[in-house]
Amino acid sequence: MAYERILIVDDSATSRMIIKRCFHIAGYEKSEYAEAEDGLAALNFLKDNPVDLIVSDLNMPRMDGTTFIRRLKMKDSAAHIPVIVISSMGNDAVRDELEGTAVLSVIRKPLSPAKILEALGEGSGEGEGDEF
Repeated sequence: MAYERILIVDDSATSRMIIKRCFHIAGYEKSEYAEAEDGLAALNFLKDNPVDLIVSDLNMPRMDGTTFIRRLKMKDSAAHIPVIVISSMGNDAVRDELEGTAVLSVIRKPLSPAKILEALGEGSGEGEGDEF
C-alpha cells in the first residue's frame, strides 16, 4: 500500500528526523511528512489534515501515545488510519498497554528501514516489527 501522507508523532525532533530518514531509505522518499510533538498536537493537526499513516512514540508530554491512539480510534473520521508505534519498551509491555486499540504494528527501538518494511508487511521477515 502506498502511504502518501505520513504523520510522525514524537516529542524528540531528532527521533522524528530519524523516523523520516528510515522511511526515505525504505522507499517512501516521495511521501509527504507532517510532524507533531505530542498526541494533543497530532489530534489538532488531524482535524484539518488527512493522513494515510501515523507513526507514534508512546512517552510524550501533554498527551502520551497511548491516550492519543485511544482518542484517535474513537473518532469515526480517523479510526481507519493505520498506526505504527515505535517504543523503547518491550513488545509485551506495549501490547498490554495498547490492548484493544487496533495498532498495525509495534517497532522496538532502535529503528531501521527493514523494521519499517516489516511493520508495513513489505519486508522479508527479517525486521523486528511485531504485528497485532
